[in-house]
Amino acid sequence: MKIIFMGTPDFAKKSLEAIYNEGYEIAAVVTNVDKPKGRGMKMIYTPVKEFAIEKNLPIYQPLKVRNNTEFIDEMKALKPDVLCVVAYGKILPKEMLDIAKYGAVNVHGSLLPKYRGAAPIQWAVINGEKETGITTMFMDEGMDTGDMILKEKVEIRENETTGELWEKLSNIGAKLLVETLSKIEEASEKIDINEADTDCSENNMTKDDKIKQKIKSLVGATKQGENFTLAPMLNKEMAEIDWNKTAIQIYNLIRGLDPIMGTYTFYNEKKLKIWKSKLLNEEECMNMPDNVENCQNGQIVLCNKKYGLFVKTGQGILSILEIQPENAKRMDIKSFLNGNQLEEGTVLKMQDKSIES
Repeated sequence: MKIIFMGTPDFAKKSLEAIYNEGYEIAAVVTNVDKPKGRGMKMIYTPVKEFAIEKNLPIYQPLKVRNNTEFIDEMKALKPDVLCVVAYGKILPKEMLDIAKYGAVNVHGSLLPKYRGAAPIQWAVINGEKETGITTMFMDEGMDTGDMILKEKVEIRENETTGELWEKLSNIGAKLLVETLSKIEEASEKIDINEADTDCSENNMTKDDKIKQKIKSLVGATKQGENFTLAPMLNKEMAEIDWNKTAIQIYNLIRGLDPIMGTYTFYNEKKLKIWKSKLLNEEECMNMPDNVENCQNGQIVLCNKKYGLFVKTGQGILSILEIQPENAKRMDIKSFLNGNQLEEGTVLKMQDKSIES
């Protein structure tokens, strides 16, 4: 089968590599434009582009897809059998979704219909889910609302970060994409083109639409339920820790934003990024100072080189394990406290937005 592949990050690269190794004909690789990064603002290729260059695959990097007739016509001219979309980063118009003979297939990082949207892996961790997975589906014009093909569940470990889960799911996604394409290929061999011509004339459908419908039926695609949740894009504002929340909520936020942006708080008006934390069990909480219940939320209740750094939350105490001061590297808390001291009793606060503006 002839494939057009659309994807951008390392999560997508794993899928591209998998279908390349399976020997599928990759007529085009579409990825986001190069972006400047670092102090020197050097232009950086996407991971998908890097792989495409290595394997000498045709690369396209349109600034936009919607209302880009020239680009869509170029893709149509390639006459692909399947459009594979994995974390591309742009919403695709119907004109693009319709170009492939057997339809557009997406690899999504959740167990649909749960966590439709741009950041399903991150939100599963932030919300403290115990399991998630990968779903492959036929794409339609909705936001991750297409008919589902394959699913695979994975457990989210108690201390697992988004980065660790991302890596695990990218490998599963690559495997499921290969299995999905295999099912579509088997289904395509069972289609009677003449029968499709007859059926479409009777049902007011185009021949292409009828073929896609038959493919869906033959691979056993199923409709999604209505009990869905959303996973919107992340923003920098949500990374600031609200110490009025519970220890478990803050702990999950820290895991969920690692390594994307990290969480942060303010100590004496200086930003401290927090990358790793630990929930205290009942016995550990009993070893905290006696006046903990009278402390403010966000207050440092214990801080020393021997035991570490402990902060009171809206419910429970959080042990900070990895931290990053302004203009410094992230480090474990013992290393940080060897050269820095945070005063017990100080309250870690949210930034005063009125001063910021």
